[in-house]
Amino acid sequence: MKVRARKTHFLRGVLITAEKNIRIYYTKAPVLIFGLLFPFFMFLSFYLGRKIDLYLFIPGIIAMSLFFTSSSIGPMITPWEKQAGTFERLLSFPITINTIILGDVTAGMIFGLVINLILLSVVLAVFSYPVNFICLIPSLILASFCFSSLGVLLASPAASSPSNIMMLSSLIRFPLIFISGIFVPLGSLHSLGRAVTFISPITYLTDLINFSLKGESTLSPLVNFAALAGFSALFIFLSNRFHRRNLMRGL
Repeated sequence: MKVRARKTHFLRGVLITAEKNIRIYYTKAPVLIFGLLFPFFMFLSFYLGRKIDLYLFIPGIIAMSLFFTSSSIGPMITPWEKQAGTFERLLSFPITINTIILGDVTAGMIFGLVINLILLSVVLAVFSYPVNFICLIPSLILASFCFSSLGVLLASPAASSPSNIMMLSSLIRFPLIFISGIFVPLGSLHSLGRAVTFISPITYLTDLINFSLKGESTLSPLVNFAALAGFSALFIFLSNRFHRRNLMRGL
């Protein structure tokens, strides 16, 4: 009974933390810019003036959008609350650092899923893809959790200024986009160029979406799922480690 009560308390703490983050941070300007507007304008910059087949490019668009939306909340929360002086109050509650981290991850994950399910609905209404929902939905859920975990990890440095964290976030997120298999298909890369793409978790989501929408993939879906799960575990572990070390710094 005590174990069950602890699990219930932990889950309730995660949900309450996520609800707080949803109410406060979904309408913040940096979240709207980096989570919604930036992927849109980035797509236009690559699409306009070029002969690009949208049918082939759509999986990359969805992967890029999910990456930016899911990872846009995490970098904001901790530095914003340290700057506002509310982080100390959060630490005074009977919750653990794991509760705070998973609450932040959940908020980013929900934001990414909602936005991209809307985008996916529009895409499926326009293009006639033979959709494999059994693969597509779990891949979006796992990837949004993975990318949101990365966003929370990026908020772990001891800084009370959100602008510093957003700068660090941009320096890491942009290279991950360009070395993934979004703009250059994974199957057309060889040797070093292909090896570099495996560093980016977006590569595995793009391959899964290609498989789910077009039935084509370079890697096995099981390998892609395992890679996303591995990245998720790594990001959560590092978030826990760094957030604990920098817990009281920047206050």
